[in-house]
Amino acid sequence: MMLLTCPHCGARDAGEFDYVGERRDRPDVSRATEQEWRGYLYLRGNRADWTAELWHHRAGCERFLTVVRHLGTDEVRG
Repeated sequence: MMLLTCPHCGARDAGEFDYVGERRDRPDVSRATEQEWRGYLYLRGNRADWTAELWHHRAGCERFLTVVRHLGTDEVRG
């Protein structure tokens, strides 16, 4: 069981949340090339390391939160 801590509701089972995706910076619309957009939309690191992710607390406060999680061990920081 993986616990995620919602800043509004406290520690909850990960089953209450929806995974949205890796937290990434969006390219500048006016300057981004096709390759930059392709990388932003489709390419992922897929590494067993720490990453920032966006999750949605669908069974609670309905808010979005950033979770820092190790993809190899599912350990959550903070």
